[in-house]
Amino acid sequence: MDASGQPLRRDLYAPIEPYDSGFLKVSDIHTIFYEQSGNPHGHPVVFLHGGPGAGTSPGNRRFFDPEFYRIILFDQRGSGKSTPHACLEENTTWDLVADIEKLREHLDIPEWQAITFFSNYSLFFVHSSIVEKLTVTGIVLRGIFLLRKKELDWFYEGGAAAIFPDAWEPFRDFIPEDERNCFIAAYYKRLTSSDVNVQVEAAKRWTMWEMMTAHLIQNQDNVKRGEDDKFSLASCFFQAFARIESHYFVNKGFLPSDSYLLDNVEKIRHIKSFIVQGRYDACCPMMSAWDLHKAWPEADFKVVPDAGHSANEVGIAAELVAANEKLKDMMKKGQC
Repeated sequence: MDASGQPLRRDLYAPIEPYDSGFLKVSDIHTIFYEQSGNPHGHPVVFLHGGPGAGTSPGNRRFFDPEFYRIILFDQRGSGKSTPHACLEENTTWDLVADIEKLREHLDIPEWQAITFFSNYSLFFVHSSIVEKLTVTGIVLRGIFLLRKKELDWFYEGGAAAIFPDAWEPFRDFIPEDERNCFIAAYYKRLTSSDVNVQVEAAKRWTMWEMMTAHLIQNQDNVKRGEDDKFSLASCFFQAFARIESHYFVNKGFLPSDSYLLDNVEKIRHIKSFIVQGRYDACCPMMSAWDLHKAWPEADFKVVPDAGHSANEVGIAAELVAANEKLKDMMKKGQC
């Protein structure tokens, strides 16, 4: 129930257009794209997209009440409209954390009232809060991924093949047998190849594996898009997605230890937070969300019983909207 005793809204808000957009130079190499929509005088919420490398889309605005929130989206380094496209140089966890702070200062925002994180960006949320680069009063997380070896092994080294053998075999077969001891490294080698044809095929295989496993019920429109060579590499989304994601994974997120994120949860325990996880998420498996929940029981933990990984699945979208509505009501009451 909301502050007035009415049931919490759970359906997406109507599509809206930004009232402002621009580019912010964050280093000698990188410039990031950002946009603002909703209420210019509202409570500032920043949306951090997944991947890493996925970029933002207009649908991301729809998780927030545009009358209450000042909605800020941005494309992380190398992603979406940010430049240079798909660039891996000076592209680390530490750089992304610094960019969030630079954007806050650029937009003259005293503090983020809420942050919503999607997919693998859950990693960067925890990390950025741990190193105390951000001032945050509320957080919504979806699809927890802590970048531990067992998570990477599950999705990229054959674990999830037990559920999706038909999707796994084309991903596996692109790599010669003598390099199959580490698929992430093998794909990274090809996604950074000087041969554009090798890059195209590697991006296509990586794309198809991700798309065929993202939903509880396979989304055939996504699968068809993944089969398109132009969409897989030349589109802004997947060229950056495949290259940047593999870059972060081969470097283990640039974190000092496998359990670093869970080991430092104490530093963020005080922030009002919500975790939304699909029970049958094959990309970011439930074990990660469960481990985070056990380490951080103060966070509101919601498992969607009939969902996989995608935020566009009905149950996941409903819980994300509801979580943002709860934060809205708490801010109205001065509780966070």
